[in-house]
Amino acid sequence: MSETRPEQTDDPHVVVIGPDGMAVAGGAGGRHSAELSEEEAEETERQITDLVEQPAKVMRIGSMIRQLLEEVKAAPLDEASRARLAGIHRSSIKELEAGLAPELVEELERLSLPFSSDTPSEAELRIAQAQLVGWLEGLFHGIQTAIYAQQVAARAQLEQMRRALPPGMVPSDEALQAAQAARAARAGHPHDEGDDPGRSGMYL
Repeated sequence: MSETRPEQTDDPHVVVIGPDGMAVAGGAGGRHSAELSEEEAEETERQITDLVEQPAKVMRIGSMIRQLLEEVKAAPLDEASRARLAGIHRSSIKELEAGLAPELVEELERLSLPFSSDTPSEAELRIAQAQLVGWLEGLFHGIQTAIYAQQVAARAQLEQMRRALPPGMVPSDEALQAAQAARAARAGHPHDEGDDPGRSGMYL
């Protein structure tokens, strides 16, 4: 009786690990998920633009909230200071909502619980400020990860072009940089070559 052996393929399963240690690409059937079509890449860019409609404004407010949190931690606050900080916190959330997509606005409203009084305690202020800072950092980390995935996809597409072209017609690395710059511009987040797309530090 002849033994039937499973058919082997030369297309192994590939998983790409980003600088943050997370799998950012892979593929069913051995295909690299970074090999997105142009339509899929543009759809991802539109989603990023829709999530944060005014990224500069959101980052300015986030930096201000972080500084206020440091002030709350640094020194005791009197009643007038706590009332003022509570007002700034509420107005900051309203300003943030003006620069975010509707689904993010709804999420922020669900998470941002009102203070128990017009003059909250220092502990309440610290919790509220820290929660908002953490939420904003998570938001920008998600956007940064998505942009990194787009860059991986662009490199994979360029490599496909290189393999498809005859000898002597290989595109230069400048073509990849131009494609990445175009993607970042369409997404509303200019690409800085000095930034590490996988870095998970503080963004605010």
